[in-house]
Amino acid sequence: MSRLLKSLGHRVVGIDAAPTMVQLAVSHELGEPAVLADAAQLPFQDQSFSLVVAYMCLHDIDAMPQAVQEAARVLAPSGVLCAAIPHPINTAGAFQSRDATAPFVINGSYLDPASSMMVAERGGMRLTFHSEHRPLEAYFRAFEAAGLLTETLREVKPSDQIVSRDQVARRWQRIPLFLHLRVRKSSARPGSCPAG
Repeated sequence: MSRLLKSLGHRVVGIDAAPTMVQLAVSHELGEPAVLADAAQLPFQDQSFSLVVAYMCLHDIDAMPQAVQEAARVLAPSGVLCAAIPHPINTAGAFQSRDATAPFVINGSYLDPASSMMVAERGGMRLTFHSEHRPLEAYFRAFEAAGLLTETLREVKPSDQIVSRDQVARRWQRIPLFLHLRVRKSSARPGSCPAG
């Protein structure tokens, strides 16, 4: 992501709470500056950035509302936060099988937060992901409390081209897999409604 942003003319600094990830980022041949930090306590001054990108991480952050507050704090006036998360409907349930027409079933409650853990093997490495299902309202309340106004919401599904190569992916054309959001820092006081 940082290399793409740099190619678009942005100066980039990354943060991660994992020392190994920071080391990998800064030691890469095309490495960008990266800082070991907690998303809920960013080591940057107020209004330092015009853009904050939270790519596939807000659902992994225990203190998500505080991380959103911090993103808003470091954004300049009218700055933008772009976020991508697994769609909350996706994290609330599962397909009953890998068949393209399999029913999707909510496990327990969509409205109640629930922790989850996933283990994946990639390139000879074992990765463990700890996440939390949260309903849409939890994210939008965090944006609202931080004075961020939602501009764009996209419920991402795989293209027909991807599905033509992997028929199992067709099921994700019925239930959104990802949610992409663009929110802007408001000049109004958080929690206030404009007159009118």
